[in-house]
Amino acid sequence: MIASSPNIHAASRPIIRQLDESAINRIAAGEVVERPASAVKELVENALDAGARRITVDYADGGKTLIRVSDDGCGMTPDDLPLALSRHATSKIDGTDLLNIHSFGFRGEALPSLGAVGRLTITSRTTETDGATITVAGGRMDAVRPAALSHGTVVELRDLFYATPARLKFMRTDRAEAQAIAEVIKRLALAEPEVGFTLRDVSGGDGRVMFRADPASGDFFDALHGRVSSVLGRDFADNALAIDAVRDGLRLVGYAALPTYSRGSSAAQYLFVNGRPVQDRLLFGALRAAYMDVLSRDRHPAAVLNIECDPQSVDVNVHPAKSEVRFRDPALARALIVSALRHALAEAGHRASSTVGAETLGAFQPEPGAPARVYQMDRPSAGAIGRAFAYQAPAPHSPLISGFAEMPTARVEDAAPLDAMARPLGAARAQVHENYIIAQTVDGMVIVDQHAAHERLVYERLKAQRDATGITAQALLIPEIIELSPSDTARLLDIAPELAKLGLVIEGFGGAAIAVREVPAILGRVDAAALLRDILDDIADLGNSDRLQGRIDAVLSRMACHGSVRSGRQMRAEEMNALLREMEATPLSGQCNHGRPTYVELKLADIEKLFGRR
Repeated sequence: MIASSPNIHAASRPIIRQLDESAINRIAAGEVVERPASAVKELVENALDAGARRITVDYADGGKTLIRVSDDGCGMTPDDLPLALSRHATSKIDGTDLLNIHSFGFRGEALPSLGAVGRLTITSRTTETDGATITVAGGRMDAVRPAALSHGTVVELRDLFYATPARLKFMRTDRAEAQAIAEVIKRLALAEPEVGFTLRDVSGGDGRVMFRADPASGDFFDALHGRVSSVLGRDFADNALAIDAVRDGLRLVGYAALPTYSRGSSAAQYLFVNGRPVQDRLLFGALRAAYMDVLSRDRHPAAVLNIECDPQSVDVNVHPAKSEVRFRDPALARALIVSALRHALAEAGHRASSTVGAETLGAFQPEPGAPARVYQMDRPSAGAIGRAFAYQAPAPHSPLISGFAEMPTARVEDAAPLDAMARPLGAARAQVHENYIIAQTVDGMVIVDQHAAHERLVYERLKAQRDATGITAQALLIPEIIELSPSDTARLLDIAPELAKLGLVIEGFGGAAIAVREVPAILGRVDAAALLRDILDDIADLGNSDRLQGRIDAVLSRMACHGSVRSGRQMRAEEMNALLREMEATPLSGQCNHGRPTYVELKLADIEKLFGRR
């Protein structure tokens, strides 16, 4: 027996009713206010739209019992307060143009939605009027009353979702909700570096400061660099590249980290459109594509990037929480991110993350129970060092001499000239374990993984040859016919010219079928049907596909691995120095094809600290 539909009532015809204002506001709150962090986002964005320069956010019990946002913005008059709590009442737009939006908020839903599900109190004062306050609880609004306030606005939300207790069952722990609030504040702090933010947990009454970011000064990049340091840490700021690129009316600005400063998740990716934090698949996909050639699949780049554009060219009214946007030309936005980041990474040359050296130093652990530090006198002169070494050298026929010569894992070269040591990667001085080159610089030393470094160099040469001569295509003796849906066939035929440049030649075969005529020769045997379906999945998810390009690059990477200097091969001094000079001249040589560093740089001052000399 088939159960009847719960939406069909045979007894009577459904009656259409007009919902009351309270029900409408609670429904709207379900879209706008998902959790305490959503309420914080809406209130802080209102403060930013009011021109606030300093914003303080207090919360208790993860925001479930109290959220209070105080700002020094323009404030509201007593007459404005009841209107601000009405649905679709806003000062951000006049309703004539929903594309020309220059503010965070514009729907006029946040305050009435919060008042419908919690106990909301707004206290505000402008420079021309006295302070006033208004309270709304569960959708019931009280009268406006006078209040004492110096300037700005204080919005206090207590007992969130008390009017809709079922929503409380879906709340996470206080700790998890507090972390979500902190993440919202950090994103908005990165969007507005010239605004000061303070986040406090007042659950115990002591008002512990959980996050603080003072207003940054200077030009845009100086201010953003300072804010990035305070929000994401000094390591990110020290290992990030400044991005400033323009294409056809779109500008991309911000900072993107070096590939060797990659992360295990996408948590360190902050993307904005006209200063608005967004969680947009198109933009995150473009960021991933930009690093595709320098990171393995299990690593994620770190970046803080903002796309500036004419508001008319992007629609922010496609999601209730305004977390997604729709570009008029999405391909242009994606191409801007990919090209700008790849250019910046190439310009970085052989540079690798400074944290690599710090992690190397951290791996050196002193022996347990080591003797107390012995403070040495100042370093002697070069002449004194030379005489000391000569005095300490073994006799010409000492058995130690033959003992050194027989060591298979280390070879020491003659002293390098000063001009070679002045180069970024220094001059080769030794090779240890037939895989690691030790180079001396003016103020330290460099340890190079010869196989990983040469693998990247060969890979870059192969890519340059591919770009110069193109991808050789292998014609199939019998074309492979693949049946697809009409929509999928249309999508593939739209990008057929781009696929042909990569050696994959397809054409329509009548109806919804695709004929594969040629495949990239470098890939060998290809499952054309699986490849085309993977490309279609990428297009459906991201609007574009780098699948074929990625497969070709993977083959080139494997070829580079097999054609590079192998671990265990002894290299002459001139070979080692030639490798160092080529690394300095080759883009992306600071990391291998999988994103791992190719060298570690240690400063002499840090090395001396290990031995208690400083």
